[in-house]
Amino acid sequence: MNDLLAFAIDAHGGLDRWNTFTRLKAEVSIDGAIWHVKQQPGVLKDKVLEIDTHKQLLTITPFLAPGQRSVFVPGRMSLETLDGEVLDSRGDPEAAYAGHVQETPWDKFHVTYFASEALWTYLTSPFLYTYPGFESEEIEPWHENGEEWRRLKVTFPTHIHSHTRTQITHFGPDGLMRRHDYTVDILGGASGAVIATLGIFIPSFIFVAASRPLIPRIRRSLAAGAFLDGVNVGALALLAGLSGYADYAARVRYRLVPGLW
Repeated sequence: MNDLLAFAIDAHGGLDRWNTFTRLKAEVSIDGAIWHVKQQPGVLKDKVLEIDTHKQLLTITPFLAPGQRSVFVPGRMSLETLDGEVLDSRGDPEAAYAGHVQETPWDKFHVTYFASEALWTYLTSPFLYTYPGFESEEIEPWHENGEEWRRLKVTFPTHIHSHTRTQITHFGPDGLMRRHDYTVDILGGASGAVIATLGIFIPSFIFVAASRPLIPRIRRSLAAGAFLDGVNVGALALLAGLSGYADYAARVRYRLVPGLW
């Protein structure tokens, strides 16, 4: 583990603490212009996410109807009952985006694959950078609002499904995440960034950074389809500048759950 990653992991509570958890539950409401462009407005409002923190598994409940959930694992999306009965599924969901343009409508599995691979990455960062197969190196810093942000270039292993294989995370002087840059392969290489805007305090450690100087700037950047409401539920992550897909925002309340999945 390089110096920057070790510093960031320690600032976010430490690897020993993280490894005591195997599940994370998040109550979210996700909306933005991309879902309207893809003809799926409101499809991810008022949902509960559950993830395995050490392997790629994410569920979205309810999905499409009460008593149903989507289930994401690498190479497969499925729609299930809460008892685990498979109602529909798609193998190799990433291949289903081939030939898409900006206006191409999405079906239910396009929605859930995009959301699931993204959110699993966001909700496990920066700890997942320590997992087997990940490679990272510190690159030149970034300066913003009078701060110097150290940057970590991370190469994802091929078995992890995420936006793209090479992503860059910015860390502030306190070691907390300030920004996460990437391109989105399934959107034709569109660029995006997640900006940490509020502090989330989970049982005795910090999960996402506070960055007070960014708040006015983020407010100015919000398109009509996104929002900065719901501060009382814990945090807001903003994916800005999806090269024509406009803004995307999520209100999230997190709860880490110790024990087995």
